[in-house]
Amino acid sequence: MPTFAAVDIGSNSVRLKIARLQAGRLRALHEDREVTRLGEGVFGSGFLTPDSMAETVKVLRRFHRATQQIVTDSVRVVATSALRDARNSQAFLEWVRSATGWRVEIISGVEEARLIHLGLVSSPRVDRSPTLMMDLGGGSCELTVSQGGHIRDAVSLPLGAVRLTNEFLRHDPTRKGELKRLRAFVTREVNRITDRIASAKVKNVIATSGTAAALAAVASHLRRGAGRPRPVVSRAEMTRIAKRLARLPVSERRKIEGIGPRRAEIIVAGATVYQELLDRLHLKAFRYSPLGLRDGILAQMAADCDRSTRSGRQIESERWESIMKAVDHYHVDRKHALDVRDAATLLFTALRSLHRLPPEYREWLSAAAMLYEVGDYVNRNGRHHHTHYIISNSEILGYTPQERRIIAAVARYLGKSRPSMEDGPMKVVDPGDRANVQKAILLLRLARALNLGRSRAVEKVRIGVRSAEVKVTLVPRRRMGVDLELWAIEKECGYFREVFGRELSTAVS
Repeated sequence: MPTFAAVDIGSNSVRLKIARLQAGRLRALHEDREVTRLGEGVFGSGFLTPDSMAETVKVLRRFHRATQQIVTDSVRVVATSALRDARNSQAFLEWVRSATGWRVEIISGVEEARLIHLGLVSSPRVDRSPTLMMDLGGGSCELTVSQGGHIRDAVSLPLGAVRLTNEFLRHDPTRKGELKRLRAFVTREVNRITDRIASAKVKNVIATSGTAAALAAVASHLRRGAGRPRPVVSRAEMTRIAKRLARLPVSERRKIEGIGPRRAEIIVAGATVYQELLDRLHLKAFRYSPLGLRDGILAQMAADCDRSTRSGRQIESERWESIMKAVDHYHVDRKHALDVRDAATLLFTALRSLHRLPPEYREWLSAAAMLYEVGDYVNRNGRHHHTHYIISNSEILGYTPQERRIIAAVARYLGKSRPSMEDGPMKVVDPGDRANVQKAILLLRLARALNLGRSRAVEKVRIGVRSAEVKVTLVPRRRMGVDLELWAIEKECGYFREVFGRELSTAVS
């Protein structure tokens, strides 16, 4: 039973959750959280402060001890808005690595939204009707539209509670002019996405993170005698709460049940964002969920370990939908892309004893086959360079930056040039993956060669693997020639010999 740990380094707080995968489901074993306010200096000066870095590393050392005591099989550490914006983030990453041995992964806002969505849809309480998921952190606010368990839209806005507090709220209690400027800024950002959210016809709203938890607690406290506390905050309640909090000094806000001493310092900004979101998007209420980014990270780790899990199927669906959106956006010939993908998959399976690639390369090769022509959208000249850039920098949901770099490198070398370990696209791939990437490139070159005429002239391919030779036999469709495909395959014979140390021969049946 594998045990996983997820660490979320946020702009306001650092969180740990450890869970064990049992019978296809994750069971929580340990949770920890502490406010370190890592993003406090970033949003003003652009730099992480020494004190906030030291405090965060201290907490991470504690988390590291917990992962050792519980004996976790794998730990994934992600950082969000503060590290995305900080000009000295590399110094912090090196400090964490020297203190814990952990490699910190800085994720984009859209990837953060995807992982939060993955964590939420693991709960049976999320129904299949259009749902808006809102996560307000210290540095950013992620909004995700989900329907039937699938992401329909996702956006990240610079509306974090720490960021906004530092930028706009300088006095205690908050001055009217400060609050007016804050609302104007939030309104401007929310107005950017009102049409996108309105078109989704949202039925439910789920809010995550500490600010949402605090606001739900305040709403329950203010209901006085309303019975059992409910994690739901209506638009009218949110308006009253935001106005009340803005009038109080921080010393009084700390006394309100559910807020907490550190949250009280940034709750006015957070409450303002939630009020504006409910007002501008015409939402009736939001329901707080304790699930969030850590749960999504754990679900991803569980899926990577066992693809038969619900999360595994969810991630496969997200990846495929994201790839198909890219195919359509960049006007790729879908029919041809699917043909090349089928050929690449066939070659991967038939030559497994020769290439010995890890199983995950099958999916990465498939993705590269679907996307290798996206560079044509920019310009036919230099299209392979454009392809590499687009895949490396696009938000293809479900893939890590390193996985995207591998897919991009595989799709890059389908022209005259062959990969060199000194090339830029190969140098950004982890050293341990470079030889495997070269093998995957060759498989994709052969798959493209089998479909070079774009006419489906090849009906069937037979592959024979011998000790000194690999023979590719093409079975043409009736009344169709395969001369072009044979020519393209024969051009790869020298490269095949170089990579696999065997001769490549062709025949027609």
